[in-house]
Amino acid sequence: MHRRTALSVSAALLVAAPLLSACSGQARPGTAAVVGGERITTSALQAQVNDVRAAQNRSGEAAAQLIQSTPGLERIKLNKMIQTAVLERAAKDAGVSVSDKEIGDLRKAQLEQAGDAGKLEQAALQQASLAPGQLDADARFKLLRDKLFDHYGSQDKAVVQLAAAAKALHIEVNPRYGVWDPQQIVLGDQDTPWIVQRTRPDQPPAGA
Repeated sequence: MHRRTALSVSAALLVAAPLLSACSGQARPGTAAVVGGERITTSALQAQVNDVRAAQNRSGEAAAQLIQSTPGLERIKLNKMIQTAVLERAAKDAGVSVSDKEIGDLRKAQLEQAGDAGKLEQAALQQASLAPGQLDADARFKLLRDKLFDHYGSQDKAVVQLAAAAKALHIEVNPRYGVWDPQQIVLGDQDTPWIVQRTRPDQPPAGA
């Protein structure tokens, strides 16, 4: 099931509120978002973006195309960081957890299906804008998401709980990155990863 939202941020808002204000009303320079009272700093966000850009630049002839195809990488990464926090909160509320062994098993299955680490990393980079160092965290996200689906019996029921978790976290986003939609649990017009598909090993690109 695909959920998509198209929200716009007015130029006036971007000019009037360049810095995110927390619940206390105090401006927080260097903040990309506040989730559950915890800051996601612009430096932490940029570190994730830089990892992906570095991996793209190592992709030889495909580098320019990969970079050109991800102009909104900061928003993509911030969206995932916020949704990860929401997922962790919903999973905690539901008593759902994921072990290191489960993450290792999924990573092993992904590697076996891709054929080798290089193909797996390139597929993840092309299909999900994931740098090699972000694959473990992504595996945890997918496993936790699927366990939450199973816990509540359906994706729709799980999404209701995810929305409740997001509301409880009082999410605020620096308007330079877009507008947070609490109903769709998404930043701007990004897709919601936990709605798209259940976990399976990433597929290598066609012809690889």
